[in-house]
Amino acid sequence: MVYGYARVSSKSQANNGNGLEEQINALTIAGCEKIYKEQYTGTTTERPQFNELLSNLKEGDILTVTKLDRFARTAADGSKLIAELLNKHVKVHVLNMGMIDDTPIGRVISNVLLAFAQFERDMIIERTQAGKAIARTKAGYREGRPPIPIQKKAAAVHLILDEHMSYRKVAKITGISKTTLVRAVQTIKKGLTKNIIIGRNTEKYVELLHIEGLIDRK
Repeated sequence: MVYGYARVSSKSQANNGNGLEEQINALTIAGCEKIYKEQYTGTTTERPQFNELLSNLKEGDILTVTKLDRFARTAADGSKLIAELLNKHVKVHVLNMGMIDDTPIGRVISNVLLAFAQFERDMIIERTQAGKAIARTKAGYREGRPPIPIQKKAAAVHLILDEHMSYRKVAKITGISKTTLVRAVQTIKKGLTKNIIIGRNTEKYVELLHIEGLIDRK
C-alpha cells in the first residue's frame, strides 16, 4: 500500500508552497492511497498522526512525502528512521528526490540527501542569527516580548486587589499572563512599588476598561 504524509509547521511554509493542501495534492497525484496529515512544530516532539502511520506500515508498503524534511528534522533522526523503514522492507519515496529503497545505492542516496537537508536547515539558522546580530546593533532593539506598560500592569493589580476579580478574569481582560499578574501582586503586597499603583494613570486605564465593556464598575 502507498501511504502519504503531509506536515506543516508554520504559516511561512504554507506561503512557500509547503501548505497542507499543496502537499496533499502532490501526494494524491503520486498515487497515495491513504494520506496522513498534521500540523507540528520543531519544539513539539509528539506527532500522533505520523506515529499512527508508522505503526501501520508493513513489508512492501511505500511511505511518500513531498520533501525530506516533512518527516525528519535532523540528518541523524532522518537517517535512523529511514534505516528502520528499510529494515522493515518499506520504501521511502521523496517526490522531489526519488525512491529510497533497500539497496546499496538507495542507502547512499538517503545519507547524501539527509546531509543536504541538515545543511539547508543549518544555513537557515545561521541567517536568522546573523539577522538578530544586526538588529541588536540598532538603537531601541529589544529581544523577546515587549514590556508591559506600567499603567496597564498597575490597573490589572488594582482589579485584583481592590475590585476583587480573579486572576483568570483579569488575565483575559488585560492580556497579561496569570504568572505575571501573580508576581506583580506579590510585589505590591511587599510594598516595593506601592507608589506606582496609586495615580491617575491607573484610574484612567480602569475607566477605559469600563467604557469598553470589559469590566463592570458598580
